[in-house]
Amino acid sequence: MTDEAAMQLVASGDLDKAAILYERYKRPLYNFYLRFGVERDSSQDLTQQVFYRIIHYRNSFRDGYEFRTWIYRIARNIYHDFLKEHSHNHKDLHENIEVAEEENYDDEQYLLIQKALKKLPQEYQEVLTMSRYDELKYEEIADILNISVSLVKVRVHRGLKQLKEEYLKLN
Repeated sequence: MTDEAAMQLVASGDLDKAAILYERYKRPLYNFYLRFGVERDSSQDLTQQVFYRIIHYRNSFRDGYEFRTWIYRIARNIYHDFLKEHSHNHKDLHENIEVAEEENYDDEQYLLIQKALKKLPQEYQEVLTMSRYDELKYEEIADILNISVSLVKVRVHRGLKQLKEEYLKLN
């Protein structure tokens, strides 16, 4: 069953199908928040909030929507709400090492990349995280951020250039 088909069933009242979506997206969303420096417990809470909002706003999901884009837009909005209220809850990147373990990165190199990424402007962090770690297509990122695909490409290009510079400074 596709994500879109499951969500259509949820939207029509079959809330049990939300469990399918939860199983598919709980870990990617949890990692999404960890990569932005949200501590573990808060990442779990934010992930739960995403699924709460999916249920709550299920009637706003329409045919033709790509579910993955829709859920990441919700996740991003929740993250920005969290930042407004809890900017003091970010932990040291060493707390978030399980992302590196799951994705089979060399821990030291991964942490250096994450430290370099944290030095970039938020707009570059977002597009690089979504494209490289969450493996979203540029078109999906553009939909999530409500910007053009060409602007996503520009941000990725500039972000990678700055990331390389920051990474080299750390070595």
